[in-house]
Amino acid sequence: MRKNGVAVALVLATGALGTTAVPAAAAGTARTAACPTGWGSGIKSGTGTGTAPLGNITTGRHDCFDRMVLSAPGAGEKDIGYHVQYVRRLHQDGSGRYIPVGGGAVIEVRVGAPSYDPQTGSPTYPGRVAKPLPGVDVTGYRTFRDTRFAGSFEGDTQVGLGVRTRLPFRVTQLPDRIVVDVAHSW
Repeated sequence: MRKNGVAVALVLATGALGTTAVPAAAAGTARTAACPTGWGSGIKSGTGTGTAPLGNITTGRHDCFDRMVLSAPGAGEKDIGYHVQYVRRLHQDGSGRYIPVGGGAVIEVRVGAPSYDPQTGSPTYPGRVAKPLPGVDVTGYRTFRDTRFAGSFEGDTQVGLGVRTRLPFRVTQLPDRIVVDVAHSW
């Protein structure tokens, strides 16, 4: 019985030390230090040769960044071109119409995937000009504040992404999709 009592006391003492050995501030610093840096906030672009239409736009939250994914089912790797940049105001391609986007800064996202089938003209993405992206709710996100669909013009789809302030971002070109990550901090 005494051996079990000593073992239990040892486990409890070790557990107590484990929970108090790392101060909360140090734990937060360790997590922040693991976040990627060096993305910058300048223009990012990539070429593409495909014509696959846009199928969906989704967003997600991560420890270090908020993410937007623009999917074009059927597109291959490097098929979807893109041009992503901070703008003072979002203006719709073709018409020049101003589209208000909430947040302290606005990122314009253009992808080489129309929101319609190029063969038939049928819509493939249900976005409505100047309205929030369908099915996307950025409430509670650390960086994202608003989304707006700006339409498709000459094969490109344009989206406005409102963020809380100008922050670094990266763009990744993958098969079937373009991924835009905006960091929570510099």
